[in-house]
This record gives sequence, structure tokens and C-alpha cells, in this order.
Amino acid sequence: MRKTLRRLGVLMTAALLVVGVSTPAQAEVLHPRQDWLRASTAGLFLHWGMRTSPGYTSCSAWEAAVTNGGWSAKYWVDEAKKLHAQYLVLASFHSRLGYARAWPSSIPGSCSTKRDFLGELIEAASAEGLYVINYMTDDPQWYNEGLGSGQSWLNSGAYSSYKGKSVNLHTRDGFGEFSYDNFVEVMQRYPKLAGFWIDNDNAYWERNGLYERVRRDRPHYVLSNNNEDTPIMDTISNEQKTGMTPNYDYPQAVYTAAPRLIEACFKLPSSGAWWYSGSNSAVDYKLTLGRLITNAGSDVKALMAETAMVNGKFPSNQAAFNNFTSSYLRDIWESIGGTYGGGYLHGGLKPGFWNDGAHGVTTVSKANPNQHYLHVITKPSGTTLRVRDNGYKVSRVTNLRTGAAVNWSQSGGTITLSGISNWDQYDTVFKVETAGREGIIPQAGYTMSASASGSGHPAAHAADGNYQTYWDATGAGTVSLRFDLGSAKKVSYVALNQREDSTTHPAANSARIKNYNVYTSNDGSNWTNVKSGSLANHRGVQFIDLPAGTTARHIRVEKTSTQGKAQLRVDEAWLGSAYPGAGTPESRYEAENGNVSQGVVESNHAGFSGTGFVNYDNVSGSAVEFKVTSDVAGPRQVTLRFANGTTANRPLDLSVNGQLAVDEQAFAGTGAWTTWQTVTVTLDLAAGENTVRAVATTANGGPNLDYLEI
Repeated sequence: MRKTLRRLGVLMTAALLVVGVSTPAQAEVLHPRQDWLRASTAGLFLHWGMRTSPGYTSCSAWEAAVTNGGWSAKYWVDEAKKLHAQYLVLASFHSRLGYARAWPSSIPGSCSTKRDFLGELIEAASAEGLYVINYMTDDPQWYNEGLGSGQSWLNSGAYSSYKGKSVNLHTRDGFGEFSYDNFVEVMQRYPKLAGFWIDNDNAYWERNGLYERVRRDRPHYVLSNNNEDTPIMDTISNEQKTGMTPNYDYPQAVYTAAPRLIEACFKLPSSGAWWYSGSNSAVDYKLTLGRLITNAGSDVKALMAETAMVNGKFPSNQAAFNNFTSSYLRDIWESIGGTYGGGYLHGGLKPGFWNDGAHGVTTVSKANPNQHYLHVITKPSGTTLRVRDNGYKVSRVTNLRTGAAVNWSQSGGTITLSGISNWDQYDTVFKVETAGREGIIPQAGYTMSASASGSGHPAAHAADGNYQTYWDATGAGTVSLRFDLGSAKKVSYVALNQREDSTTHPAANSARIKNYNVYTSNDGSNWTNVKSGSLANHRGVQFIDLPAGTTARHIRVEKTSTQGKAQLRVDEAWLGSAYPGAGTPESRYEAENGNVSQGVVESNHAGFSGTGFVNYDNVSGSAVEFKVTSDVAGPRQVTLRFANGTTANRPLDLSVNGQLAVDEQAFAGTGAWTTWQTVTVTLDLAAGENTVRAVATTANGGPNLDYLEI
């Protein structure tokens, strides 16, 4: 009687495990459960099972070797932190690792440990604020790899007895049922697990509502799918592709567009045996760091795969890379952690191919959208770097590692950094402070139309500020996008963000614009061709500069050919009326004409505006007072031009009409007294005349002050 009841209990449990959910799960591109992963930069991928070097065929022998070898979950967490990773993916139930399950399981069918290695890892990671994702495979084809003929890592007989029916684990359907049960068991046992990393898909899972069940039972779990863009999954993870130029730029081959969560999985040893052989393959630092930084600059998560030995330790070459990366990234972490990729969904400077062979990515601070970083991974052949500014007015550039001021200039839509001789071998990072964007015609100021649009993706979606929508230009050979500004306005350039799933590599898969024409019209009927040309097959925002003085009500951009596929899609498009800094300021007030207290007017350092500049006395309280006029009341952008040939900050208190407006505004060293830079602040001015006073707050006095400009 006891045996019958036990058998009945097993059958009831098995039935519950395979019960599906009647309502199909919905695919959400954005969901709060993804927040932690979207905030992450990287993960550590661990392949660790029975076949991990030196390899075992006995599950109990493997477990004993792991324990006796001193395995520690904390070791893995500490190594992940060295890589500045925020999560770990544990692959033990892997088709080529003996289908080992590193947790105690009540489901027979493959190796299962008595010690709860997965649970220990979850707890150790949680204690450090990291997350753990469990790898699950769909594929039984490697059931006898490394074994003799007729042997198998999978025990169909034991599982069949457990289920009360015959199940062949060597078939996709049979293995799908076995793995389904394991999904449910893991969900029930580990509420603090962050989700599942799934190798492809299995028809049994789909028929029996596996994903719906995950969403129901563990709604906080993320689902990541390898090499198959299944809509219900939160993340599409691709094995890092090769063949791009430069070789680290995997996002050239991404076939899924953000804001979809995208992950790149790559091995630290770029060649040779690695994942369970126990070999100590070399790590290519340039390639690996280039991949990590380029992925971060493209909002792609970098999942770095390392070789865990039986006791969990990494071969010396990988351990050395982890140690190097810990300090290397720490010095520039503000430019990677807490940033968005630049030139895409979140604004930013133009990434990709720059001048003289230079290549890299840009990032934007999440906390301050006017704070940018240039990552020069491949340096130019000379000492100059030129980057498209995307409408941002630059106020200061420094080398992030050293803090040294960098000589720069800005004109015609381009920032030029000059005199750079000390390039980092992996990533030279420049911190670019800006005063925001200027010269952009607001998208609300024009109406969009197109010669062709796909269903549900009209031209208006190219100028709605929402990257979840886009204009589908269809497969038309020639198709145009039109801006109606309502009245004639000056237009200096057109900017286009084409969908990032239009891959650059291979070129045959690219659906980006190749050849184009730009037409203008004042009546919408008679058109003039003002520009023809071609765009490079590159990622990120692309610009079409129009002839100087172009003024029109209607602007029409016509695509006549694409780089490969005809299917053009555009996330966002916008117009610029002027380049940053190109307009005449409302008012410029020379410091030498102001009321100077404890300072002198000099002209002995070249590069100043007007007839000279003010050299503050080296005392606290030295000051320059300006009488400035504003035609309207309210906040105004005010720029101060200065030079500071010392390495010490010389802050100024800025007051308006006797009230402190900015407390100790920094004026850091510019590298030389002839190197002039600007700081832009927002001051609340009254209509009419205002008194603006700039007062030194330290014994060093203020910087050399050239002018104040509204």
C-alpha cells in the first residue's frame, strides 16, 4: 500500500510539472524585471560540469573532487567583481559537460550533486549585490560524447521509472520533458535566482507552456535565449562573431535592434582549446578589452566565458587577465558603469570610424546627459582626433585617467582634439563636458511624410523621440522621407539613426542607406537638388551636411540605394539649424571692461578675446563684476572663458544681483596660461540690466578670465 501511494505521488508530481498555462506569455521589450540587467555592463559565464578538467564519468567522484579541491562560491564572485561584472551564468547542465546538475535533484536522469553548489553560488553572489542565472540546455545530441559505444550521460530508464512511462532522453521530445521538469524544480527551489540562460529552444517546452509557467511562477526571472531571437525572451544572446574590422567590434553583426536587451557571449581565450580541456590558452587583452568596451558603448551586455577547473579555479592566463582588468577598468569606470552607449538611443557623440584610422565608441552618463566619454580603442596615426559633435556644445575636455586638460576646438559640427601623443594601448578615454545641445530644430516643429511606409510604421515614427517605434521604408528601391517645417528655415544638416539591426557585417545583410539625394522646396511642389552623395555602412548616427545658407520649408531625403538589403528602417531623424557655437552670442562682455577688484588687466598670454583679460590677485575675495542685459526674465545659459596654467582648481562664486547663484564653480587647470577653455552655467536673470559678480573663494585667487557670454 505504501509503495502504491508513493508511486501515485510521483505520478501526480510529474503531472503537475508538465502542466502548461492556457494564456500564451506576452513578449515585452521593456519590463521592470529587466532593470538590473539593463543596468549591468558584463557577466561571467562559467562552464563547469562532470567533464571539466581533468574530467569524470562518476557524478559522485566529480563532486568529491570539487569539494576536496577547495571549491568556493566566493572565489567566483570575487573574480566576477575583478571583471567589473554584475552577474554570473552557471552552465553545468550543459550538453557537452555530461549534463551535470550542480544541485540536489529529486528527478533522476543525469548527474546531480548532493552538495548544493548552485545554491551556494546564489547566496555568495547575493551577499555582494551580484546576480546568478542558471544555464539550461535543450539538446541531447551529445549524450555519449567522451564515452564508449552504447554508453550515455543520460539515464532514460531511471527517468522513465520516475515518470511511470517510457521516455527516451536521447530524443528532443524526451529530453524536452526531462529538462522541463528541471526548470520547474529549480524555480521552486531557488526564489533568489535571477533567471534562466537557455541554449536555443525545444518544441516540447513550447507545446507545454514552459515560458508561460516561468512568467507565472517566477515573474522576476529573466529569460535569455542563445542564438535564437525568441520574442518572449527578455534577452537575445549571441556568441561573439568574428570577421569584423576591427575584430573587437561585435555589434557590427547584431541582428536585433535595441531597446531589445542584447548580450554578446565570448571566450577569453580567443583561440585554442579552453572550456573543459584544462588548457592554459593565451588571452588576447586587446581583443577582449576591445569587445568589453565596444559592447558597453553599444548597450550590449558582455558575457565573458572563462574556464573553470574541477576545483573552480581559472588557468593562470585567465586569472592574470582578471587581476589586470580589476585595476585597469577601475581607473575609467565612470565612463563605462552608469552610462549609455553614445550615438544611438540616448544621444551622444558619434561613435565608430573617426579620422586617420581611429576607431572607438562613445558613452553618455545616465546621471548627466551632457557628460560624454570618448573611448579610443584603435588610435589614429597622428596626434589629432576628430569626432562629430551631434549638436553638443563642448565646454571642457580632459584625459580621464590623468585628469590633464586636452587641447580642443569645435567648428562645423566637429570636435578636434589635438596634441595627443600618449595613447593608451587598449583604451584612451577622454571626458567631454558639454553645455547641452544647440542648433537642433525641435521635432515638434515639423511634420513628417514619406513616399512609402510599412504597415504600422509611418514616417511620423522617425521623428517622435521614441526608439521603440520606427519608419519602415519598405523594400522600395527609391524612397524618400520628407520634413515640412511650416515656414522657411535655415537648415545646416540632416541626422539619421538607422535601425541597428541592419548589420554592417556581413555587408550583404546591411539595409543602411548607401546613395542619397537631398532636395529642398518652399512650396512642396518645385524641388531643388542641393546635395547628393553616399553614407558609410557604419553604425551610429550619420550626418548629411547641406550647403551653407540652405533655407527652405521642405526638406526631402531620398534613398536611391542601400548597402545590401533593400529594407530600410529609420529609428529617428532630425534637422540642425546651426552647428554648436556657430551662432552669434546675444551678448559678450569682456572681463577687461568689467569692474575689477583685486586684479589687473593683462595681455601677455595669447589667445584672448578683445583687448586683454583679467588676472585675479592671489587672494580670496578678488573679483570681476559684469553689468549684463537680458531681453527676457528667467534662466539663461552663461559662458565664462578662462585659462588656468596651474594644476589647482581656482573656484569662483557666481552671484546675480547680490544673490549667490553658483557656489564655488570649478575652474580647473587648462594645462597652460595660453590654453583657453569655457565653463557654462545657468543663471536666473531679470529682464533688463543685471549685476553678475565672479568672486575667488581660495587664496589662489581666480583663473585668468577672458569674457562672459550670454
